[in-house]
Amino acid sequence: MFVNSNGYNLGVREDEVVVNDVELPPWSKKPEDFVRINRMALESEFVSCQLHQWIDLIFGYKQRGPEAVRALNVFHYLTYEGSVNLDSIIDPVLREIPEAYFNRDPHTFLLTKDFIKAMEAQIQNFGQTPSQLLIEPHPPRSSAMHLCFLPQSPLMFKDQMQQDVIMVLKFPSNSPVTHVAANTLPHLTIPAVVTVTCSRLFAVNRWHNTVGLRGAPGYSLDQAHHLPIEMDPLIANNSGVNKRQITDLVDQSIQINAHCFVVTADNRYILICGFWDKSFRVYSTETGKLTQIVFGHWDVVTCLARSESYIGGDCYIVSGSRDATLLLWYWSGRHHIIGDNPNSSDYPAPRAVLTGHDHEVVCVSVCAELGLVISGAKEGPCLVHTITGDLLRALEGTENCLYPRLISVSSEGHCIIYYERGRFSNFSINGKLLAQMEINDSTRAILLSSDGQNLVTGGDNGVVEVWQACDFKQLYIYPGCDAGIRAMDLSHDQRTLITGMASGSIVAFNIDFNRWHYEHQNRY
Repeated sequence: MFVNSNGYNLGVREDEVVVNDVELPPWSKKPEDFVRINRMALESEFVSCQLHQWIDLIFGYKQRGPEAVRALNVFHYLTYEGSVNLDSIIDPVLREIPEAYFNRDPHTFLLTKDFIKAMEAQIQNFGQTPSQLLIEPHPPRSSAMHLCFLPQSPLMFKDQMQQDVIMVLKFPSNSPVTHVAANTLPHLTIPAVVTVTCSRLFAVNRWHNTVGLRGAPGYSLDQAHHLPIEMDPLIANNSGVNKRQITDLVDQSIQINAHCFVVTADNRYILICGFWDKSFRVYSTETGKLTQIVFGHWDVVTCLARSESYIGGDCYIVSGSRDATLLLWYWSGRHHIIGDNPNSSDYPAPRAVLTGHDHEVVCVSVCAELGLVISGAKEGPCLVHTITGDLLRALEGTENCLYPRLISVSSEGHCIIYYERGRFSNFSINGKLLAQMEINDSTRAILLSSDGQNLVTGGDNGVVEVWQACDFKQLYIYPGCDAGIRAMDLSHDQRTLITGMASGSIVAFNIDFNRWHYEHQNRY
């Protein structure tokens, strides 16, 4: 809204300056900075902790009466709800009276045409005060940085915050861990970190919601010694590997990577692609058994992605293929199948077909909140589709950014794309290139924090790095690991980062995005 992108002729000012884009203050280099910095201010601790006072003035007990007078919060009487109802003036004589302002005696006031027009103009130009919702003071909001149950709160857990690595878990198999899914919400039947190796051996590693969560629900001191992740007993004891091994044959030309797998939000099912018969398949994590085969593509399925889940576990699944198309599917959390109807689970129909690529699709991300699918092919620009299948735009990188390999999208509408040879680009959802960088690492995994402010990357050199997403400013480098990073995910509370390693282990890192927040740095 600050840019005249369509080149409209908006006229010329008196000083002969052409009216075009909105002139921004010196502290804002571009419109995106102006919006971002204003949002940072409006969502800051200072504003959040004063919010109740604003509610009191606009919707609360200071809107009317003596409290409004004391708070200097009194407006023209016509702006208050119920003071006038223009619709009730239905007498055409009152609306069309030609003249005469007052009736015969001084105690009777006659509504005239001019007076009614004045009331309408007052309301149209100055608006009306909203309904009064509260007659008591609204309670203040707690400070997010002082909540005692947040782990690694700046003042309470300094020692813990400075300890970067929490634990390393080595699986008996030395196969690289190519997929990590941390579905750790406490209300789940089994909060777990599900891992899948290159040899398609998966593990459901139980998550303990106790580390650092003093004062949180479910915390007890006798659990305090627990490490956050407990190895899947069937893997640890080598007693039920047959329940954890996917034996169905994949196409030999497929390179197994993080994009080949999707774990449902309840940790109960794994979706896997790359099979020679051009299908992707659904397996139960409890039994390891195949529960559904889904066909739809004309060539081998090369990548899968899952949207955030709705209440009940429903979500979108997107499959990309060598046939250069993507299919959007609906996962039913109630029936645990692709599709709405359990009676037709053998032949589910996709919700949409997404076209536009010229080559094999290699990476995809889907955001249900925005209703968008962003995908990248082996070569060429990334494409943005709606979930109804409409192609919105292409995200054109610079001349060196031709081979996209990883995509991460925030609900705020920012799209981070990693291209071959260490190149990153940040696009707005409208296709504007906001920032780019180049690093000396073959990156294998990227993810955005839940607020979209921070980017975490990891690759073959075994180093986890944290960046500011808007401009790729480096915020932190974790100690290097002894193997390359193949996959990563964040726990539900954004406090633990779990990485899958090429050595067949997973590493859990302490991560606290608050410590890189501008307010936290200024205050602590």
